[in-house]
Amino acid sequence: MKYKILGTTGLKVSTICLGTMNYGGKGFFEYMGNLDQKAVDEQIKMVTETGVNFIDTANIYSEGISEKMIGQAIKNLGIDRDDLVLATKVRGAIGKGQNDLGLSKKHIIQQVEASLKRLGTDYIDLYQIHTVDPLTPIEETIRTLDDLVRSGKIRYFGASNIAAWQLMKGLAYSQYNYLDRFSSLQANYSLDVRDVEREIVPLLLDQKVGMMVWSPLSGGLLTGKYRRDGQKEEGRLNSFPFPPFHEDRAFDVLDILTPMAKEKNASIAQLALAWLLHQSVVSSVIIGATKLHQLKDNLKAVEVVFTEAELNQLHEVSKLPAEYPAIVLDLMTMDRSAGIDFQNA
Repeated sequence: MKYKILGTTGLKVSTICLGTMNYGGKGFFEYMGNLDQKAVDEQIKMVTETGVNFIDTANIYSEGISEKMIGQAIKNLGIDRDDLVLATKVRGAIGKGQNDLGLSKKHIIQQVEASLKRLGTDYIDLYQIHTVDPLTPIEETIRTLDDLVRSGKIRYFGASNIAAWQLMKGLAYSQYNYLDRFSSLQANYSLDVRDVEREIVPLLLDQKVGMMVWSPLSGGLLTGKYRRDGQKEEGRLNSFPFPPFHEDRAFDVLDILTPMAKEKNASIAQLALAWLLHQSVVSSVIIGATKLHQLKDNLKAVEVVFTEAELNQLHEVSKLPAEYPAIVLDLMTMDRSAGIDFQNA
């Protein structure tokens, strides 16, 4: 296993993170899977034995059942809690009350206490806002998260599914008020969905914020089980096509990945994951699987090495179409590119 520092922290996380949306299978999340405690124990045992130290969940996953199952698995397996980096989230509705959702001080403090109890721990390593809350000022949210860091209940905090300007607003508020800042952003990114490269990726690189990738296989589309001709193996996308994806682009990518996988004696999924691991902005890639053999296969992505030619090939087939303002910015800043003064060169 390989490890990276998360953002500007001193925290080392495995480049593969275990996703747990399919634990429990209650309510909406039944679509993602319904693994029982035995299966959860097996998954966590497998990944930790390969060196994975990073586990991601959320308070709303199966109405808190996912957190409970992770906590129970740690206990069942006798894993040292301090060897793990546990990440969970807050924002979604966890009840029917007026304040049972959002990012207010009231809701955040209630939910961090509930998550600590369900996980069976006295601290959370990375506490993430699941998305924005239009009704709560970002200042209130950040001050609350900073208070939780100072109290020791969380070590770091991050964000998920927010726009670049929203993240930058939060970072600036932290900087000018001497508060803890967002250490990471969790975002949808893959060879099929590279939209984050327009605004978010440049921001993360500039501000040195770590990136955690969710749905790196585009909901299973980049595993090779779905074909351009309409033939489909059994999979979640057949019943629940989420997250949004670019189908034509994905099949163009698969046309390149399929022969490349045969040449490298690897699975298509391994190559799709490995491409993300080769992106400097990426700190960790979140993988989730319903079957143990899928998880075992995905873990091997860390062993894949691409040549420069292969990376260029994948870049060309999956790259975003040029858009304003980037297309104009590239042209108008050529005179300052790479520090070259063209007028006096």
